[in-house]
Amino acid sequence: MISPITRAFNIAKKQNRPALLTYTVAGDYTKKKSFEILKSISRHVDICELGFAHNTPIADGGQIQTSAYRAIKNDTKIKDVFQIVKKFKKTKFPKPIILMGYFNMILQYGENKFLNHCKKNKVDGLIVVDLPWPENKNFAKKCKSRSICYIQLLSPTTSSKRLRSIVKDSHEMIYYISMLSTTGGKLKVSPSKIIANYKKIKKINPNKNCVIGFGITENTISKLKSADGLVVGSAICKEITKSLQKRQNPVTKVDNMVKKLKSKII
Repeated sequence: MISPITRAFNIAKKQNRPALLTYTVAGDYTKKKSFEILKSISRHVDICELGFAHNTPIADGGQIQTSAYRAIKNDTKIKDVFQIVKKFKKTKFPKPIILMGYFNMILQYGENKFLNHCKKNKVDGLIVVDLPWPENKNFAKKCKSRSICYIQLLSPTTSSKRLRSIVKDSHEMIYYISMLSTTGGKLKVSPSKIIANYKKIKKINPNKNCVIGFGITENTISKLKSADGLVVGSAICKEITKSLQKRQNPVTKVDNMVKKLKSKII
């Protein structure tokens, strides 16, 4: 049976474009509005990434940290993240959901309990930032047994040997971090160099869907559209912050922004 994540990539490929993935923080700027943003943008995107806020992030830049701070201030817990997912999956046009966060939170919650709740609430994939390969082998196996895609991370410094091992062990989707930076940084590498590195990954196994994240904005997205998928996160978090400062409606502003992003890759 084809997973919802693979199905989303297949639809995008048939339309001759990359899949569009968005990242928002659960509970930003309120639990209710977080769900409304998700519901609104899901009409334009293929896959939604939802982060659970953490107070000591590893790779998150200022924009995502600001979003996470608002979510923590709103007392957003993992149980609230599952509530948002559950509600979202009951909407008219739900998209695959990938939860993104940190392993210490999963451990505190209880590994099996967390994965069982993911399964119960129809979470389709997981990105655990601080659980790299090969340390994630056991956890990835537990995900697979529950039909949850464990998404491996690759970076420009990943050696060729390690690349091959990670791609071989990965599930149906891989995430390529475009540059050595925190999220939301300006693209420090030329799009052609990013695509060249990306092609090396695709060469290992062309059947694995590989997405590119970090530094993707309205200005850079069209230059990377030969990828299987593109992830936009910090630009969305920045838009939420900006609209709150200007006392505008973040749901409408983010929706318009995502619509614009989509138009650049069609």
